[in-house]
Amino acid sequence: MRSARGLALLPIVSAPLVAAQALAPFRSIEIHPDRTVTFSYKDSLAAKVELLVDGLNKPVSMEKNAAGIWTATTPSLAPQIYGYHFEANGDFRLDPENPSTTINLVDISNVFTVPGDTPQPWEETNVPHGTLHHHIYTTSTVLGLQQNQSSYYVYTPPGYDAKAKKPYPVLYLLHGWSDSDAGWTAVGRANLIFDNLLADGRMKPMVVVMPLGYGDMSFVHDFNVWEDPAAIDHNTDLFTRTLLTEILPHVESEYHVSKDRSDRAIAGLSMGGLESLQIGLTHTGMFAWIGGFSSAVHNLNYARKLVSLDSQAADLRLLWIACATEDSLIEPNRRFVAYLKTKDMPVTQIETPGLHTWMVWRDNLIHFAPLLFQKK
Repeated sequence: MRSARGLALLPIVSAPLVAAQALAPFRSIEIHPDRTVTFSYKDSLAAKVELLVDGLNKPVSMEKNAAGIWTATTPSLAPQIYGYHFEANGDFRLDPENPSTTINLVDISNVFTVPGDTPQPWEETNVPHGTLHHHIYTTSTVLGLQQNQSSYYVYTPPGYDAKAKKPYPVLYLLHGWSDSDAGWTAVGRANLIFDNLLADGRMKPMVVVMPLGYGDMSFVHDFNVWEDPAAIDHNTDLFTRTLLTEILPHVESEYHVSKDRSDRAIAGLSMGGLESLQIGLTHTGMFAWIGGFSSAVHNLNYARKLVSLDSQAADLRLLWIACATEDSLIEPNRRFVAYLKTKDMPVTQIETPGLHTWMVWRDNLIHFAPLLFQKK
């Protein structure tokens, strides 16, 4: 009887175990102690799958096992936030097992973080935090927005005092092509970088404005637009008007910020770098601090756009131009720096390893922000 009862109970006991095994979670990312990362992707029908990770120069080939799971392990990666995706038979694929993605108007990618031995500047740490404010306003300049509703983010530092005796300096920080006004915070983690720099005493307290960086929303639909100088100029010119006649007056009426040029900075990445350099260098009476990160200056006719540039009249406190050495924009940036030197502009030229990625731009911001609004 005992033996029969034991046999009868076996299916009851084993069924939940089988179900549990079938529902076991599939891990698509495993970060190892040596900071190598193993990726797994299910696709039994694919003939070829590759892994593409920010910062790696070429795709990583994946190998398929009998269960149709493709795997690959990266080299050891530096502590950073990485974007990645798969390509199955040459087609773009997101990781369905990873809900963490970038925010983007054109395409998105998954993200993962390789931790460091100590907290990194873009991580949430136990320090005083600033506040992010999101503003939506009606624009009369930007083309292609629903109901003409545009927007911008404002970062105010911890302890921001709207009645302080001295107004705050302000940085206008511009995103790149395909990003939105949320790019610098949602993906770049700029607000956390500012929090940590301030807590370490490495940066002056400042207000940071991060606007939607387009003059014409049709500019963001097709990457080939970057081979059309007229379209680039059209977008940049409209955005310049938007920034100077709409956003800047709004900010100066809503926040306790200085209206002195020596307390105004403008900087940006890629498209935003182009905009920052063009706006800053043609409006030196408004901005004394200018920065460009991986700036898209490859079709900028600076001999025409900057013909009246004069180093003594500009009287810049900082002109900081950075680009990664493996970025396709490195040579255009070098040529632009060479042109500025013919105009006797005091350029701080920065070249670092890397590609056209957020890893480079976070690092740029970490080194650029502490230079702002310092005394001579």
